[in-house]
Amino acid sequence: MDTPSLKKIPNKYAVAYRNNYTLQNLIAVRTCSAIFWVLNLIIRTLYLIFPESLTKAQNFPEFNFTNWIYIIVTPLFFIGSYLLIVYYKKNRKALAIIGIFVFLFYLYLICCGIISSFITTSDPSNALTLYMVPLVIVSAVFVFELYETILLIIAIGFVFTAMLIYAQVSPTEIVYNELISIILLCGFYLTSRYFYSYKANYYKQVIEISEKNNEIENAAVFKNQVLGMVAHDLRNPLAAVESTAMIMEMEEVDAETRENINIIKESCVKARGIILDLLEAARNDDQSIVETTQVDLNLFIRKIIDSWKIHNETRNVITFNSTYIPLYVDINKEKFHRVMDNLISNALKFSKENDKVEIQLDKENKVAIIEVKDHGLGIPKDMLPHLFERFSKAGRTGLHGEQSTGLGLSIVKQIVERHKGKIEVKSIENQGSTFTIKLPALN
Repeated sequence: MDTPSLKKIPNKYAVAYRNNYTLQNLIAVRTCSAIFWVLNLIIRTLYLIFPESLTKAQNFPEFNFTNWIYIIVTPLFFIGSYLLIVYYKKNRKALAIIGIFVFLFYLYLICCGIISSFITTSDPSNALTLYMVPLVIVSAVFVFELYETILLIIAIGFVFTAMLIYAQVSPTEIVYNELISIILLCGFYLTSRYFYSYKANYYKQVIEISEKNNEIENAAVFKNQVLGMVAHDLRNPLAAVESTAMIMEMEEVDAETRENINIIKESCVKARGIILDLLEAARNDDQSIVETTQVDLNLFIRKIIDSWKIHNETRNVITFNSTYIPLYVDINKEKFHRVMDNLISNALKFSKENDKVEIQLDKENKVAIIEVKDHGLGIPKDMLPHLFERFSKAGRTGLHGEQSTGLGLSIVKQIVERHKGKIEVKSIENQGSTFTIKLPALN
């Protein structure tokens, strides 16, 4: 942050910053005028309730006059600020009349403090609080340009000098009080410029962060478009290679050629899986809302497990246990099928043959809880924080040589979060892992 100085905010942000603080100044005028009016109304009420012998108000005839002025004039600033706020919100323009109006309120508030100090005592050095308070409030709450600060200091200096002359104090006292006033006004200048600099830099940082966020969002959109396009275009040549391999397989070939064909087919299957992961990642980034339907998780998960037993060759036992039947949630069937497939696939990938993969369904405080637990290799502690990152370095080769793209679990996390859910993992090396999904339950 820049230190208080005569430097202006960079031209790139000057107009926008002025428009921003113009509205803030008007709101501050409305708030301060309301508070100041209420305080004077309370003072007037106390003056009427308590006897003069107690308040000694008869010793301050100026009090009665100035108090009525404050009560009458202050609401005009409140009404003016309210109308200008309405105008500004419609037009979003910092007009000169708004600047003049706010400047007049600065001067009015500070002059009220000076006059009140003279009413209290003809020697303002004995009542500096009433002089300092409005100076501090104005410098901290309001934002104004350098030339406005200088004009305000000059105006305040003239008013203070005029009050000293009006009070008919001695020349020595005038010099003494003027020195005090100069010190206070120097403090006012430094404070106001400090707050101007602080608020200007804060505003600039907010704008720069907003611009960077827009750039990041645009870059992410472009990346997803390229990613989706590349992944989509790769499917055609891959299908051609796979078709050629299948045709070659139909012919009589020697053992070595058949082995090469099998390698080609396996590579095509892996490549197709990677392409599907890339397309899914791109689609999930582009979609902010997921279309869902009401689903009983019991039936949904059982169908997935049955499908795994039929279509996937595995010696592992997949078990399912549920304590709530039925248990309804709003999910996108296609996307959540991918979530469960991925978690089951990972559990099998890192489990030895005949090891169990346990799926547990539970509910707690209107939250559906799905647990996918294996008793395999487990996940090293240093990998756990990176497990759900895209192209994660936590990706590992499975026990049977299965390759990882580093995309699967990041896609799982995306889908779960789009369903307003959460996914967590607990793992101990050589003892297994448990992935827990929490979703809003409907019953």
